[in-house]
Amino acid sequence: MKLGIMQPYFFPYLGHFSLIAHTDRWVVFDVTQYTPKSWMSRNRVLHPQSGWNYVNLPLSNSSISILTREARVQSMEKSRTSILGKLTHYRRKAPFYQQVTGLVSDVFSSAGDDSLVRLNTRGLAAVCRYLELPFEYSICSELALDPQVPDHPGAWAPAISRQLGADTYINPMGGRALFDSKEFSLHSVELQFLEFSEFRYDTAPYVYEPGLSILDVLMWNPPQTVREALFRNARIIEA
Repeated sequence: MKLGIMQPYFFPYLGHFSLIAHTDRWVVFDVTQYTPKSWMSRNRVLHPQSGWNYVNLPLSNSSISILTREARVQSMEKSRTSILGKLTHYRRKAPFYQQVTGLVSDVFSSAGDDSLVRLNTRGLAAVCRYLELPFEYSICSELALDPQVPDHPGAWAPAISRQLGADTYINPMGGRALFDSKEFSLHSVELQFLEFSEFRYDTAPYVYEPGLSILDVLMWNPPQTVREALFRNARIIEA
């Protein structure tokens, strides 16, 4: 079983979904200190004039003194209205505007509580359904894992991999320095990294901006094209 473990990001960039596409099981990592003003509560889309613009999730308790699982969205309805408002400039030009705004609206409307983790997890699941991408996930704080806290950040992944019976753990290439392959080998887990190359697409009359939220990618591309890019633009590297 190939495992991926990442924090609950808000409609993250395309490479995040490539990692999901290359795993069999996903763990939403919500048991460590929350990081304010991170990709968990905001992302970027095209600006109406030029460049990019943030879409934000105002929180009622954004602080390093809380755990990620404790983060709460200030108002789901106000956040939904604000984010959809920042996407309206796509309406006249982006061919998949209706599908994407419908997806976003559904993610917020189906909120059963004000949990940031659950909102972002619903976002991941909704995008995966739209792309017809399998997504078997668990929220870390809801798993019956050994409560012992690893002594350094890189030790979480091998510990969770061992307890869930994974034989392979895959991480984005950007986090390579965090891990020691020997720690995984002790648990008979193979460590791999995913390198995702840029996927360029036509955003005329706007100027293309790299690394934006998956929402921008979906605005301009049919699901099949996006799904193909998840694999074509990815390369798995052995540790």
